[in-house]
Amino acid sequence: MISSIANSVFQRAIDDYHVYDAIDHPMENPYAQDDIEHLFYLKCWIDTMQWHMEDVVRNPEIDPAEALNWKRRIDSSNQYRTDTVEYIDSYYLSKFADVEALADAKVNTESPAWALDRLSILALKIYHMEQETLRSDAAPDHVASCQQKLNILLEQRNDLAQSIDELLTDIAVGIKYMKVYKQMKMYNDPSMNPVLYANKK
Repeated sequence: MISSIANSVFQRAIDDYHVYDAIDHPMENPYAQDDIEHLFYLKCWIDTMQWHMEDVVRNPEIDPAEALNWKRRIDSSNQYRTDTVEYIDSYYLSKFADVEALADAKVNTESPAWALDRLSILALKIYHMEQETLRSDAAPDHVASCQQKLNILLEQRNDLAQSIDELLTDIAVGIKYMKVYKQMKMYNDPSMNPVLYANKK
């Protein structure tokens, strides 16, 4: 099932990133560009980089100018993440293009790619929560609390994975159909962000 493939790829991307644990270390995507795994790996790599950018910018000792630079990098990364999710949806739109939806077919609350986006973020939460359970410098109650949270995250991933597989199966047989809306983010667009276009006058 696709969720099993996605989870495997997400884990590989997270493990590969943490070999160097450096935001600017270049990504080496091991999958062929035509494979959906290539997009899964890219998506999770972006998420992992952005996770660590968010850590840096939350440092209470950070210089405000440096924090602003990181905030702008996060905005740029988030746009790249959104674009990648939409590429994944384009893959599925093409894959199911010939499926004829049943007369009573329903649309899902989110597209397959945005559900997979949540699965990628969950993989990161699980990785970092597990790291908290392995800390030798942490108090026992912290470790125990993090273990409880990890158990919930693992259950959540199982449930989400099952839902994604069921959604794709339903689309494949016409019980549900894909309807994709572009995110149309406005804050990075100089023609739509009033602060940006006011400065051009």
